[in-house]
Amino acid sequence: MPPPHSLPSCPPGLEYLSQIDRLLIHQQLEILEIITNIETYNKYEIKNSLGETVYFAFEENDCCTLTCCGASRPFVIKIVDNSGQEIIEFLRPYRCSSCFCPCCLQELFVYAPPGFPIGYVKQIWDPCLPRFAIQNTAERDMLRIVGPCSVCSCGGDVNFEVMSVDELHTIGRVSKYWSGFVREVFTDADDIGIHFPLDLDVNMKAVMIGACFLIDYMFFEHTGLTDCCRCGCW
Repeated sequence: MPPPHSLPSCPPGLEYLSQIDRLLIHQQLEILEIITNIETYNKYEIKNSLGETVYFAFEENDCCTLTCCGASRPFVIKIVDNSGQEIIEFLRPYRCSSCFCPCCLQELFVYAPPGFPIGYVKQIWDPCLPRFAIQNTAERDMLRIVGPCSVCSCGGDVNFEVMSVDELHTIGRVSKYWSGFVREVFTDADDIGIHFPLDLDVNMKAVMIGACFLIDYMFFEHTGLTDCCRCGCW
């Protein structure tokens, strides 16, 4: 995809986001992980609706965290453009992901470019539904994401609604796409789609991309039949 023109008040590299209203985050299969069942660093391609690769994403972590913490692990995910320029950084600290521990909810910090915060994703305590706040740098809620009670990925897509702050209007969607029985059971490579308003602020679009990664790790970074269906609150 050709590089767009720079825009005023837009972090460098996020100009692409002003032109699009949907993205597909495709996690790459890791052969070593499939063969050995040992967790490896995640890598992704981020594509537009035409199938053109807009960004690449990769996880930075250490072997001890990968081995001991599994899908609950803290991470740094970096987004680079087609020229290899780093434009976005997502930081997830270690947090408990159980709905029974409302004092230690999930968070994600979003920087664009790295070192400059543009927003946050914060889990909202709810005993039944996965619920998240999309916040700006002042930690003011700009959007909400609300998922289903049963986050079941067996046989169909799982949809999380992107809603207004009062949760009265749906303005977009985050979807975990069903990718087939073999891939779902024997790998943790997922396809996550995101749809947001075209005129949404590019910073909030970047934060929404971060929300996709957090949702993926919380609910879908697992393999095996026992992990196919999970309660929506953890």
